[in-house]
Amino acid sequence: MATEPRSLMILVAGPYRSGTGDAPAALEANVRAMNRTALALFRAGHLPVTGEALALPLLETAGGTGPGDPLFDEIFHPVAEQLLARCDAVLRIGGPSQGADRMVAVARALGKDVYTDTADVPDAR
Repeated sequence: MATEPRSLMILVAGPYRSGTGDAPAALEANVRAMNRTALALFRAGHLPVTGEALALPLLETAGGTGPGDPLFDEIFHPVAEQLLARCDAVLRIGGPSQGADRMVAVARALGKDVYTDTADVPDAR
């Protein structure tokens, strides 16, 4: 018996700082890449989320001065890990990233599905 398509809450995990030298334009490009992937997941019927979408506004409000400052360390990855705990799966995109790899490791430890390509994510429509 075939199962009905199911919408998943999927954390899109990709590089944010890696390889950017913390240059604002490069950081923004990485966020755009995650958002493009999130849009594709949404159009496939899923609820995509990124840690950046939640953490970056908190950092700005808290008065963060930039990637790597004490507030960044306090907020950025902890927000993503709390978000991941509520997700069904992770989609790992992009190049090298210790943070994204950490999300994958945590997801696996929690028994969540890990995808490395949008084509591998089951369609929810």
